[in-house]
Amino acid sequence: MTPEEIRIKDKDVHAFLEVFDDAKSNGQGPLSGKIVAIKDNILFEGHRASAGSKILEGFIAPYDATVIKKLKAAGAIIVGRTNMDEFAMGSSTENSSYGVTRNPHDLTRVPGGSSGGSAAAVARGMVFASLGSDTGGSIRQPAAFCGVVGLKPTYGRVSRSGLIALASSLDQIGPFAKTVSDAEILYDVIRGRDPLDSTTISDDTYPVQKKFSKVIGVPRGFVEAEGVDESVKKNFRDAEEKFRSLGYEIRDIELPHIKYSLAVYYIIMPAESSSNLARFDGVKYGLYKDGKDVIDDYFKTRGEGFGREVRRRIILGTYVLSSGYYDEYYGSALNMKRLITKELMQAFEKVDLILTPTTPTPAFKIGEKMSDPLSMYLADIFTVPANIAGLPSISIPSGFAGTLPLGIELTAGLWREDNLFTAGKEFLGE
Repeated sequence: MTPEEIRIKDKDVHAFLEVFDDAKSNGQGPLSGKIVAIKDNILFEGHRASAGSKILEGFIAPYDATVIKKLKAAGAIIVGRTNMDEFAMGSSTENSSYGVTRNPHDLTRVPGGSSGGSAAAVARGMVFASLGSDTGGSIRQPAAFCGVVGLKPTYGRVSRSGLIALASSLDQIGPFAKTVSDAEILYDVIRGRDPLDSTTISDDTYPVQKKFSKVIGVPRGFVEAEGVDESVKKNFRDAEEKFRSLGYEIRDIELPHIKYSLAVYYIIMPAESSSNLARFDGVKYGLYKDGKDVIDDYFKTRGEGFGREVRRRIILGTYVLSSGYYDEYYGSALNMKRLITKELMQAFEKVDLILTPTTPTPAFKIGEKMSDPLSMYLADIFTVPANIAGLPSISIPSGFAGTLPLGIELTAGLWREDNLFTAGKEFLGE
């Protein structure tokens, strides 16, 4: 598909912020000739990167992110940058400073977020695959809403060098694709140790893993919680039965503290993002607004450059890190993070995978939740535990609610992406 054909196909969806006219293959490899899109927070040398924000308007990436180097070496054709919630803050791609992306299955509905453009580009058939980033579900949730496969790898499996940071202890780059097999191909290309990212680990450091025994755990109380749409619950029960028919054992498991994951996430993420976003002040690059003095410059630049949701989270993050509140909020959240992580690690001593819905509802209408941020945040309820514990997790298409796609989420133990791929391919009959 040519850049012009992509532009025509994208007119009513707005998955792309920019389609590159200079897109070309850079070598031979597993992605040779394959068209791939990248989220607008991944640096591609010589191309714009805005993270969906006005404050980075006109910024040109001075170097390639590590994942871009790997895509080039594998022969991929990087065709454009996709729309996203500003600085990856959102669950609908409505928070982009450059317009809303629409769900290809229903143009009145959101594609999910924050990587909504990357998911929509794959769902619309404009690209073979795409890259997104996942801090609390920003790959898996839009994958479910758009009916594609989305993988969040183990924290440290994929380099974050060249990714515009949201929350550094939670962010992870991962692929979207039409099939689990294609997502696995892209994952194998981008993973690995990187000296530019000290959190990455090499393959030979992974511990010996237990044999895949086809045992799936279901945190029943969590899955059946209030607020989960009936269509989602029915689809989930159907998915359980399908796994049983494939020879999997389904066990109910107890994760008593997992219900606090969302509250933990919405303390840790704003705290880290308020620190990370302090660097965007208009001094060296991006938007600059002239004030009466240097402090007024900062206020004007950041006030006009950051959107409403970003300002909300910066304020919240600064508050929970402030003197007198740090221990009460941020310290308590870190303690609960450790407890949730311990519970999940213990669960994987008994089961190979944990199964939940990916989202509590199908894709909602554009504008439906914009005036109610708490309702919007609840869209992440099933996805945030994997980020908190650093675990690999995948969303795979599992059916429809009317014309709207639904997804189920499989989460595995540390470094066990192989289990996700095995179960996902069996489920989809690949």
